[in-house]
This record gives sequence, structure tokens and C-alpha cells, in this order.
Amino acid sequence: MYRHLLVPLDGSELATNLVTQAVEFARTLGARITFFTAREDVGSSGDGALLRSLSPDAFAEAAAGEASAILAKALAAAGAFDLPCEGVVRTGSRPYELILDVAAERGCDLIFMASHGRRGLRGLMMGSQTQKVLTHSTLPVLVATIENNVVSSAADAAIGIIKDEHRAIAAVIRGLRRQTDQLRGQGAVPDFEFLASMIHYIKAFPEVQHHPKEEQYLFSRLAARSGEVAALIASLEQEHREGARSIDEIELLLAQARASTPHQFALADALERFTDAQWRHLSAEEKLILPAARRHLTEGDWRDIEAAFRQNEALRVGSERDEAFKLLFVRLMNIAAEDARA
Repeated sequence: MYRHLLVPLDGSELATNLVTQAVEFARTLGARITFFTAREDVGSSGDGALLRSLSPDAFAEAAAGEASAILAKALAAAGAFDLPCEGVVRTGSRPYELILDVAAERGCDLIFMASHGRRGLRGLMMGSQTQKVLTHSTLPVLVATIENNVVSSAADAAIGIIKDEHRAIAAVIRGLRRQTDQLRGQGAVPDFEFLASMIHYIKAFPEVQHHPKEEQYLFSRLAARSGEVAALIASLEQEHREGARSIDEIELLLAQARASTPHQFALADALERFTDAQWRHLSAEEKLILPAARRHLTEGDWRDIEAAFRQNEALRVGSERDEAFKLLFVRLMNIAAEDARA
């Protein structure tokens, strides 16, 4: 049976659901996953060459792209189930060749990919990257076919968005956890600006946007439909309040740690408590709340929940304020990836 899956991703909503399917499939097999994404070779274009000469920092950001952010969320999804996994990025203009090269390099025995990606193609269109992989691969290819980039039900859509947001939060939480070693002198010198940016993301996005919508739409609808998880919902809502207070404490300790090394240890302890609590919180929502919601909520409930959470999505890509959330997450994951390679 298959032991090592290669899962190519492009960051679309379809890819978000592909990650969920791949993780479930790998769990049933006891397999490991290599997540892969390709990024454009910005430097090979005339505009890229000009940008490199005029603004090296802007060029570096454009060249990095969203690849690290895409992989960070996928790794968070697999990490939630302790699946062995890694992420690989390659730069080039022929993704199907990169997919085949990485599969060979990493010793994968199955390529698990979607039938189409960002363009919303229906089925396997001649010339698509999936069709080219099928044509040229010497490995088995398992294609997850979906009619189009709009998933089949409001429940699937809403849960896909919620899970995608959870994965972004989890990726930042993982980054915070890595900072504890540096604060305790077990790694590089702490990067306080990077740490402050991650804390800002947690305070600005989950605390202000994600958690209130969970409570107002998901939790309230579920509580109204069933008492099965009433005690858990009350506990999770209390954890939202406690998490907000913990972030306030962490911000204060961060300010103190900048000036005094002894405060770094107190900050590390506070971060460890916070990240442990967040892991448990996200796990409870994914493994208990969402399955219960699938059992009890109506299609009308899910349409309302989907609409509410798509406001987050629309804001993140449509307004200056929430575009900043998306850009901040991408930058955080790019910095984290650079730190990991250093």
C-alpha cells in the first residue's frame, strides 16, 4: 500500500479541501505526506528584472510569493493529527515537471492531486497541469475530482473556510512556539519585531474577526439545534476570553523582555502556556464541534455561516485593512521559512 504521498497545492479553495482529503487518506494508510507548491520565476521576466534593480526588498517579497504561506497551512493540517509531513517549494514555469521531479526526489509512491485549480476548469482539460502529470508520470496518480471551484454544499464551503482560517492560526501558533526556544537561549537571538508581528496577527485576526463569528454563527446555531456539546461550547467561549487576556499579558511581557533578559524567560513561559491552550482549543473545534455541527445544523444554518465567514474572506482580499491580514500572514510565513533554513 502507498506509504508516501506527494500533494501539489496552489492555494485555491479547492486546494484547501484537497489538503483535508489528503490528510484523511494518509491517516487511513499510515502514510507520510510531502506537500508541494510551485512559485513563479519572477526574476526571469522583464518586469522582475526591473523590480530587482529598483527595489531589491520588493523583488525579494515578490519572488517569495505565497508559497510558504500555502505550505504552512497544509503542514498545520497534517500536524494536527501528528502525521509525518514536509513542505517543498520549487520555482519554475512548468509545474507538472516540478511535481514529477519532487516526487522522484522525495521517494513518493503516489501523487494525490486535484483535477483543476485556480482557473476553475471543469474536469481534466487537455493542457492542464493534472493532465500533463497523468501523461508523463511513472507513479500512480490519484485525482480528486470536483465539479468546480465552488464546493458542493454550504456546509462543505463553510467548514472549508473555517478550517483554512484555523490552519493559518495554527501556523502562526507554531511560529510562536518556536520562539520560546530562542527566548530561553536555546537558539538564535530572539527577533522581537518578528515576534511582535505574530502576536499582532493573533490579536487582530482571530481575536477580532474569527472568534466572534464562531460564537455568533457557528456556536449559537449549534447550541440552538442540540444540547450535545453545550458544555463544550461554553468552555470554548470562555477560552476565547482567556486567550484575549493571555495576549494582553504577552504584549506586556514582550515590552519588558526587549529591555531585560530575565523577562524573556517569563515571556517564554507565557507563550508556552498560550500556545498549548490554543492547540487544545483548535483541536476541540476541529474534532468535536465541526462534526457535531455537520450532524445537527440545517442547510439554512450553513448558508448563514458560510456567508458570515466569506465576509472575512472578501475583506481579506478586498479592503485595505483585511488585505493587510493576508499580507502579514504571507510575510510571517516567509520569514519563518527563512529562519528554518538558516
